[in-house]
Amino acid sequence: MSLLQPRPDVYCCTAAVSAHAKGRRWQLSLSVLSQMPEIRVRPNVVSYNAAISGQGWQLALSLLGRMPRVRVTPDAISYNTAMSTCERAGQWQTACSLLREMVDKEVAPDAISYSAAISACEKASMWQVALSLLRQMPQGSAMPNRISYGAAMSACEKGGMWQLVLSLLSEMPKVNLMPDAINYNAAISASSGQSELALALLAQMSEARVPPTAVSYNAAISACEKRGEWQIALGVLDQMAAVKAIPDVIGFSAAISACESGCQPQAAVSILSAMPAARVIPNVVSFSAAISACEKGGEWKLSLCLLARMFSERVVPNRISYDAAISSCEKGRRWQLSLELFNDMIKVHVPRNSVTHRATVIACCQQRQWVLGLSLFEAMSLANLDTGAQACGALIAACDGAGAWLRAMTFLRDIEASASEKVAALWLQ
Repeated sequence: MSLLQPRPDVYCCTAAVSAHAKGRRWQLSLSVLSQMPEIRVRPNVVSYNAAISGQGWQLALSLLGRMPRVRVTPDAISYNTAMSTCERAGQWQTACSLLREMVDKEVAPDAISYSAAISACEKASMWQVALSLLRQMPQGSAMPNRISYGAAMSACEKGGMWQLVLSLLSEMPKVNLMPDAINYNAAISASSGQSELALALLAQMSEARVPPTAVSYNAAISACEKRGEWQIALGVLDQMAAVKAIPDVIGFSAAISACESGCQPQAAVSILSAMPAARVIPNVVSFSAAISACEKGGEWKLSLCLLARMFSERVVPNRISYDAAISSCEKGRRWQLSLELFNDMIKVHVPRNSVTHRATVIACCQQRQWVLGLSLFEAMSLANLDTGAQACGALIAACDGAGAWLRAMTFLRDIEASASEKVAALWLQ
């Protein structure tokens, strides 16, 4: 008895293309698409759309361009899918070009088309273009939706145009669109540095029966952080627990940064210690913010304890962590510890920059360790790092205080010569 093998048709092949594309097996999806004519199955627009969805933006454009050559007419979904690949890749100009091409080819753009192009502009911080596209939508018979407004608001937020963000938010109800959490979050983020406005928007969400998300609260805490309003930031963090909104590492870290801005090291460490109980694991940002708070509050011992704790909790310190700890020891007049941390950075493969060098130079020079300070300063010059006026002043004072005034004079002449060379180099450019 022979078994009849069913012949693959366009539906089976298209389903295979789609499955491979969704599974990010883009090579296999292309392979199935290219083999369809060999088994006498002609790909249709759905087949191509499925293949486009799984590609990078360049291959997506190639497939879109191939469609007319094989007598398959692209539809709105074809263009929308291709624009979405451009959006993900940050290719805003190409996305806008495809939108114009739709109009030229008499393929009516819909809200998804415009939203994809606006989102591409948002990712590239092109707020003017994003806003222009939003205004063009009604003219193209495509009514804006929450996604369109949200993308345009995010673009304006990235451009620092908070007034425009608020204007768009207030405009939405006038076009029969009730703002959702994403729209409010964009507005709260745009109000960065204006805590009163951020908190007012947060309250407005509750009045409009739009439950604030963790992102909403995090943005409000960040606004408080930028103004050093650490007590209000902690109040927002407590408010999250009251409404059963789960704080995340971003919210906790922003609250710690608020304590840093307000020079409240004890409060910062308290929040850091409370994170595990809330089932939130502190990361390098959380620890670095807490160490910076200790540095600003003159708690050098506490900053070293936190740095040691990072290793015990398997959180790898970065340059910010070390710079804050070194500055903390410098302010505590513990030059040996600053130098030790400076040297430890090489061992743990953390790169050092001009901030690291300057803090260590100042720490050494304040305790009249001018030989070490000079050695570090020379290393900075060789690495072409910015020495800074404060480090120069500290080194000269250290040399003078140790009776090495001749070395101080030589050092001054070297600085003047180096500065002259840099000015000459810039002039020649």
